[in-house]
Amino acid sequence: MPPSIFARQSSEIDWCEGNYLHSEYVAEYYNTVSNVVFLLVGPLMMYLLHPYACTRSLAVHLVWLMFIAVGLFSMYYHMTLSYMGQLLDEISILWVIAVGYSIWFPRPCFPDFIKNRSHFGTVIFTLAAISTMLSFVKPVVNAYALNCITFHILYIVVKEIRKCSNHRILHLAFVSVCLWIVAISCWLSDRLFCSFWRRINFCYLHSIWHVFICITVVYSNTLFAYFDAMYEIPESQPQVQYWPLKSLQVGLPYLSITKHRKNC
Repeated sequence: MPPSIFARQSSEIDWCEGNYLHSEYVAEYYNTVSNVVFLLVGPLMMYLLHPYACTRSLAVHLVWLMFIAVGLFSMYYHMTLSYMGQLLDEISILWVIAVGYSIWFPRPCFPDFIKNRSHFGTVIFTLAAISTMLSFVKPVVNAYALNCITFHILYIVVKEIRKCSNHRILHLAFVSVCLWIVAISCWLSDRLFCSFWRRINFCYLHSIWHVFICITVVYSNTLFAYFDAMYEIPESQPQVQYWPLKSLQVGLPYLSITKHRKNC
């Protein structure tokens, strides 16, 4: 572990973008600024999803508050490239997924030993807490946890899609997977082919990853929220809408409630 986990450039990872090229205070300028998208999209999704959250659970807003925290911690990390910034960035991602899992994971997919959603949430948060503590000892633990979760999410998506005949939802799932492929390709390319990108003076793939993964999270969260709503609150007649162009299915998707069960 570095002498000071708060020291600038004490992180074990340095991305392809050159350091301190645009500001003496910001290590990776574009990788830092690109996180603003999280700070804009998070509050917007809270606003769009408020009617749904009132019907399903106000804990839905916690997902997007954590989403904003991911953006803030990522900004701090890329601004300083500190070891603490790296840990906060990675751990916050784990926790936003844990919160989303506890709320939206389809009830029929619960393991046999899980009795209810409260029990499921307790198990998820316990595992997330253990992974968080281990991350301070060995950061690679968090990376393995995130990879396992990613593949499990893909498995659940495929399983639910096979039972779905709604073309709007199939389109949503297809776009979600495509966005994820583009996002992860940007991340991997920045890590694996940095020398090439530096030769052509294009070191912005990690900042592009931030934008695409932000949009991917919106699409995938909406997809899981729809699956969950069809199990938990089917009487509310949930529908996927798009902001700002509802009729063209272009923009940010969100879950709309046709029949309200309760008010906030």
